[in-house]
Amino acid sequence: MDGRKHYGFILVSSLLPLFGVVAAMVLLWNSLAGPSDLVAFLVMFVIAGLGVSTGYHRLLAHRSFRTYRPIKIFFATAGAIAGQGPPLIWVAHHRRHHRVADKPGDPHSPYQEEQPGIRGALKGLWHSHLGWLFDPGLTSDPIRYCPDLARDRDLRVISRWFIPIVLAGIVLPGLIGFALTGTLFGFATGALWGGLVRFFVSNHITYAVNSIGHYFGRRRFDTPDESRNVAWLAIPSFGEAWHNNHHAFPRSASHGMRWWEVDVSALVISGLKSARLAWDVMEIDRERQERRADGLRKTGGGRQGRSAPPVPLAERKDAVVGVADVE
Repeated sequence: MDGRKHYGFILVSSLLPLFGVVAAMVLLWNSLAGPSDLVAFLVMFVIAGLGVSTGYHRLLAHRSFRTYRPIKIFFATAGAIAGQGPPLIWVAHHRRHHRVADKPGDPHSPYQEEQPGIRGALKGLWHSHLGWLFDPGLTSDPIRYCPDLARDRDLRVISRWFIPIVLAGIVLPGLIGFALTGTLFGFATGALWGGLVRFFVSNHITYAVNSIGHYFGRRRFDTPDESRNVAWLAIPSFGEAWHNNHHAFPRSASHGMRWWEVDVSALVISGLKSARLAWDVMEIDRERQERRADGLRKTGGGRQGRSAPPVPLAERKDAVVGVADVE
């Protein structure tokens, strides 16, 4: 999905959910929203959220754990339902981001243009939040950044059928609404709340990790970027907002690294592991965290900090099929 198709999809997927939110507010004002709409919203919010966080991000982009094919297909399809892009494109952009985070070449850094003052800050935040998706020159070649996934037939099929899957993510909550109410009105409001409103809310939460998560918050690790931990964003993002932790240990299955850092995706992965449905789960103990913190403290962090971008997986002579370019 490049060029005109990409731009058209981003435009429609940005505006239509916004119109849906306005329509939902009108219905809410007139007391025309019911429990079935809340159920449809919550079910689809969890499916899409785990699809992006557990599926696209931790399973596919960083290979934080391994699982069986049906579970992989479920999470990848759930990620597509979120509407943030086909899995191959999403992962390619994300691995490129980690390779040069907040440096030239990062597709969604809020520090692209060093303009001073509030205007420059707002411009950078807009770019990292949503504006980068409208960049006509935006491209991250999956063959270069994720050849391991490009070989995966299941992911190629899901990527090819991305648009129908997104549309199914709007029809499905309508069916939930119909099942709970038995009316076409219930179908329509279910599709509105669980489809368009969920689309708007869940995607802007993910976008906020890119923007707010690189601008505001706390830094436990002096990573060579501007990643931040944002506690209030952690729960609705399924743990993604422990973003500084993640940039310190990209392959970690858990982004929350203290007992109070709630990470829903990590709990899901832990549950899969306990049920013997996931294995090779990447876990980072406290001692390794402390060593990493000490090492980063000595070299200095922030976007001006020294870093050595790894060679993309496709360009590595010692590349192993199935090992992701995540460091």
